[in-house]
Amino acid sequence: MTDATPAALKDQLRSDLTTAMKARDELSTATIRMLLTAITNEEVAGSSVRELTDDDVLRVINREAKKRREAAEAFGDAGRTEQAQRERDEETVLGRYLPAQLDDTELAGLVRHAIAESGATEARQMGQVMKAVTPLIAGRADGKRVSEEVRRQLTS
Repeated sequence: MTDATPAALKDQLRSDLTTAMKARDELSTATIRMLLTAITNEEVAGSSVRELTDDDVLRVINREAKKRREAAEAFGDAGRTEQAQRERDEETVLGRYLPAQLDDTELAGLVRHAIAESGATEARQMGQVMKAVTPLIAGRADGKRVSEEVRRQLTS
């Protein structure tokens, strides 16, 4: 979904916001507004204002989706099912803008490749493997899932 031109994804979000507003889709409208605010905050953070590339925007979307996932879990554990469902629904809206997630087989293959490439043989070398595998994953799998797979392969 990433293009070479900066902000193509951001333009898509703005267009989808307009569509959601016209359709009176409250969930999508609120979620996309929140996301555009997070993107703007990221652009103005630091010492100078910058335009985010699509890869940067994807990182923001991933971060926001992870927040929703964690909040849904916390609300669910606290017995607040309505709020948990709202967070899951928002995560679903955010998921429309993320690349397809890797299945377990694909993830295992990429981790195997990174282990072979880094020459790691024991769990102490997990950092080297994570450094090698992270660019290959590029937002297509949760970091926790990746680290669990790396640990599993290094200890077996």
